[in-house]
Amino acid sequence: MIRRALLLFTLSFPGLIRFSTAQDLNIPKPKKGGELYFQWGYNRDWYSKSNIHVYRHDPDPNNSYDFMLFDAVAHDKPDMKEYWHLDRLTIPQYDFTGGYFFNDKYDLGIEVGWNHLKYVVTDGQMIHIKGQVHETPIDVVQPLDSNFFHMQHTNGNNYLIVSMVKRQTFFRSKYVQASGIAKIGAGPMISYTIDRILGDYDPGYFHYHGYVLASSLGLRISFLQYFYIQSDIQGAYANYTNTKLGHEHLGRAVHHFYSLQWTWAGGFIIPIGKKQTK
Repeated sequence: MIRRALLLFTLSFPGLIRFSTAQDLNIPKPKKGGELYFQWGYNRDWYSKSNIHVYRHDPDPNNSYDFMLFDAVAHDKPDMKEYWHLDRLTIPQYDFTGGYFFNDKYDLGIEVGWNHLKYVVTDGQMIHIKGQVHETPIDVVQPLDSNFFHMQHTNGNNYLIVSMVKRQTFFRSKYVQASGIAKIGAGPMISYTIDRILGDYDPGYFHYHGYVLASSLGLRISFLQYFYIQSDIQGAYANYTNTKLGHEHLGRAVHHFYSLQWTWAGGFIIPIGKKQTK
């Protein structure tokens, strides 16, 4: 389902550009002058299952392991009820975005977004584990023991995305404007992983984990040309290629998954240059 949603968002992006050039709203439209915008919001997230390859190749058999967890289930950790306060705005899952609309004839823009999602491999789930631990073969289906393996990207599953943005305005008055927003982009994941592998606990630190590809559709309602609210649905492919495990960071976890993110946000607009109308 998540994979299909991501494909739909991606295929819809060029169609919105063609649609914008074919219709006439018969209302004033900016011709010159761009606009900066900044927004802050929060999100909920859903994830596909993932095969997680966990390994550490060490000459000492007591430190060596190499196994796969098949079809691991993960969930988000919104923390909205516990931590949503003015002095703790960055603890829940949040999004911070800055962008610029060129206000050209296609109404295109460019955007940089920091998406702070959280990804937690669910403890206790029935899971197939196959490989070797301390050079002893293992091939079992059992509940996932958090002391054997636990992993959470909760500070977080961070997407740093540079996107191309398309805006399609379908209503404009003196005080209110309603627009569809489509994005497609990519970037690195600068994540923070807390883990426990065979009893070895790592409290985590920020480092490069891999890359993400994303596409989204949203609705923006602007007020008085300077403020707006926006809601988006984003599909993404996240590929973790460099997750370090254990307190010495000598172990590795490699996996990829699809995510679906629902975001709601508020922002403000800074006009750049003079605007004219057709």
